[in-house]
Amino acid sequence: MGKIAFVFPGQGSQAVGMGQELKRKFPEVASIIEKADEKLGYSLSSLMFEGPQEELTLTYNAQPALLTTSISILAKLKEAGIKADYVAGHSLGEYSALVAAGSISFEDAVQTVHLRGKFMEEAVPAGKGTMAAVLGLDEAVLQEVTEQVTSNIAPVQLANLNCPGQIVISGSTEGVLAASELAKEKGAKRVIPLVVSGPFHSSLMQPAAEKLAAALKTIDVKNTLIPVIANVDAHEMQEQADINEKLVQQLYSPVRWEQSVERMIELGVDTFIEVGPGKVLSGLIKKINRRVTTIPVYDMETLQKALDHFQGEDTTNA
Repeated sequence: MGKIAFVFPGQGSQAVGMGQELKRKFPEVASIIEKADEKLGYSLSSLMFEGPQEELTLTYNAQPALLTTSISILAKLKEAGIKADYVAGHSLGEYSALVAAGSISFEDAVQTVHLRGKFMEEAVPAGKGTMAAVLGLDEAVLQEVTEQVTSNIAPVQLANLNCPGQIVISGSTEGVLAASELAKEKGAKRVIPLVVSGPFHSSLMQPAAEKLAAALKTIDVKNTLIPVIANVDAHEMQEQADINEKLVQQLYSPVRWEQSVERMIELGVDTFIEVGPGKVLSGLIKKINRRVTTIPVYDMETLQKALDHFQGEDTTNA
């Protein structure tokens, strides 16, 4: 039997109403969400359930909200005896993956990602940095484009290597605009500016990374129980020192999502369960490899589908 990976979405997947249906139905989900409110000292749950969307989308709200929703769904999968052999998360989702792997407690993680969001917001003044998705251009060509623009105009770099033909660039607003134009000249099919509050996963996040390193020293990070595939290098990480270092690097390094998925497939994973709002990662995984099974779980209906899928299969392999 093939192996199972839990994958956790990152920023951009948040939506008003996420987790609400599960909270109404399951007391243990309500208790996870209450813990988040308590730990943060404000009502994250009312933002999650009632919005407004603009408030929820602010980095320091979106990050804990996504983590909380993912961990709520994870609790139900675990209760049904569905276990993962590997876990990975896209950017912020890496924290959900670390909670799932027993490395960081939920309370510590929710507080840390709230701070991470604040540090990211503070690192670059509003309007000074941005991101854009480049479609249909080879990584090597886009790498040259960003290097050329960085040395001649303003900083920009590869930020998310999501799937074949979809790479996000990030950096100063000037750098991203110049690289977007040059990418089109070099044959990119489309360039889509992203609605984000900053140049995530670029060198401009160095100040945030320094603050994050200090914050991580104040929480208890343990070795993981199962391997986590790291965004930074698409390899397994399990040691506490390695985890701290990679979480800090992750803020200013590209998210190697395509390679991470390929690595899990190499390790024998054939079923990916996306644990959290939306189905962005399931879409990317299908573009990376059509043959694997993807199961997004984000509400009662999709949870039931996942449980039905595993009914009758032996899920106690890990």
